Amino acid sequence: MAETSGFISDRIVYPDTDGQPMTESDATRDYLIYCVEVLRLYFKSRPNVYVSGNLFIYYEEGNPRASVSPDVFVIFGVSQRQRRSYKTWQEGGKLPNFVLEITSRTTKRQDEDEKPRLYASLGVAEYFQYDPTADYLNPQLRGAQLIDGAYQPLPLSTTPEGIPYIHSQVLGLDLQLHNPYPALGLAPLPRALRFCDPETGTKLLNREEVEQVREALQQENALIQQERDAAQQERDAAQQERDAAQQERDAAQQRAEALAARLRELGIDPD
Repeated sequence: MAETSGFISDRIVYPDTDGQPMTESDATRDYLIYCVEVLRLYFKSRPNVYVSGNLFIYYEEGNPRASVSPDVFVIFGVSQRQRRSYKTWQEGGKLPNFVLEITSRTTKRQDEDEKPRLYASLGVAEYFQYDPTADYLNPQLRGAQLIDGAYQPLPLSTTPEGIPYIHSQVLGLDLQLHNPYPALGLAPLPRALRFCDPETGTKLLNREEVEQVREALQQENALIQQERDAAQQERDAAQQERDAAQQERDAAQQRAEALAARLRELGIDPD
């Protein structure tokens, strides 16, 4: 008896993991986490934008081998929710609009040859590469836009402050290369990737950085309040001195008036 396509489909397994480590270095992992986190925070008010990374994307139903796992990707037009994997036929055929690969020694060939061809065939509008250790890409940051089925390089520009960047039209953000990030402990220190909102000129912060800013603001506000309290105490002390001096003058005036009255009683003109 022939099996129906439904039963066959039910038996197909789409793995959630390949059993391999997420990344090969601290720097690669840290930037993957940073990019996904800040982009999720940036798009959190838009429920139809899905941001993820290091997640299997299956783009052909019935063929588990037709998959790719971008380091960072953004898809517009699908719900913002948790997924174990992403299957295009369950998402209205939507595929990533933006992909960023964190390039390393083991991924350099794939990131420069195989993946661009695949992403172009899937219609990914923008493809970026970033090398956190500055060992495999020169320059460290590359971006490309899909035009007529092929990727054309996006220009690497420089801000008035001398910060290199590439603008992502898809995200509406600048990908900038900032001064070395000491926490990575690399020597020589490469430039650090940061997302920036060109309209406000502000860098996107992850939760840890937001907490650091909050703590710094709290400390600054506490210092300002201490200065205000100290200034108020000085004003209060000065007022107390003025009040004491006035009380002394009033007491002296009262004594003088009492003495003058006593002299008049004795028939002596105090004036």
